[in-house]
Amino acid sequence: MTSGTERLPALRGGTATDGRRSSALRLFGGKAKGGDDAAKRVQFSSPYLPYLFLAPQLAIIFVFFYWPSIQAIQSSFYLEDPFGFGSTFVGMTNYIDVLKSGEYLGIARFTAIFTALVTFFALSIGLLLAVKADGVIRGNATYKTLLIWVYAIAPPVAGLIGMMFFDQHIGPIVELARWFGWDIKVGLNYSDTAFAMIVVSVWKQIPYNFIFFLSGLQGIPVAVREAAAMDCRSGFRRFWTVILPLLAPTAFFLLIINVTYALFDTFGVIDVMVKDKAANNPITLVYKVYMDGFRGNDLGGSSAQSVILMLIVFVLTIFQFRFIERRVHYN
Repeated sequence: MTSGTERLPALRGGTATDGRRSSALRLFGGKAKGGDDAAKRVQFSSPYLPYLFLAPQLAIIFVFFYWPSIQAIQSSFYLEDPFGFGSTFVGMTNYIDVLKSGEYLGIARFTAIFTALVTFFALSIGLLLAVKADGVIRGNATYKTLLIWVYAIAPPVAGLIGMMFFDQHIGPIVELARWFGWDIKVGLNYSDTAFAMIVVSVWKQIPYNFIFFLSGLQGIPVAVREAAAMDCRSGFRRFWTVILPLLAPTAFFLLIINVTYALFDTFGVIDVMVKDKAANNPITLVYKVYMDGFRGNDLGGSSAQSVILMLIVFVLTIFQFRFIERRVHYN
């Protein structure tokens, strides 16, 4: 049995749930119109109330992003005293010194290669594992769990595990490479260290890509898969012409995430693998900012490098959304 109060919204074309939703909206200072579309047409009693709800998030963004960015831009035009006793305005000198430095240009070149390789292999292997996991019928939960749990490891811990795999005495990868006549010396040889950094960074990011690709594959309707199987006998051609285009939105999102990861989130991996090692080791631009700012006490030069890196990421983001997203179809 239902009371007259509970039946009243139904008599008006709504439900009891609609009545409770309208009450909740009035509680928070909003007005609802209609039945099913009430949540879409909320009118706040005060025009400042939405901004009040957004204020905490906007404050966090300002304090932890915009304000440090403003401080970095300001510091890039000054020669800072390492002990904080004063600063001298030097204009564009810090930028000129950075861009004329052969060491900085070499690090920028390695960063571009490192980012491209990490992004390519992390996306490719993650997609391959997702395709294989999507076809597993028995034991698929165990298989997926074994692939995902690596993402729970923090980057510094991943770097430490990577150093153990590439250790000169107990590293299994080093022992395997010796069978082929390759003596890997991480921390001493530039190319070997770069190889180890790329392998560990890719290994750390594969589970993230695997999760999203697998979700995208499971979201493809069965009818589309059956139609593709009838039209394309070749499995590779079926995947390339039907499945992969449907994964384009997911792949575009992961492309941006992986480029950001390779540029910034690999800091912990690189710090563990090259810290307290010989000077002839590859590093990325973000680690160069850290070394010059916190170890070399060159705050002005470090700030200039951070501004340049910010501009590079800004241009790269515009390029991705301006040219690559054109090939992405969301419907």
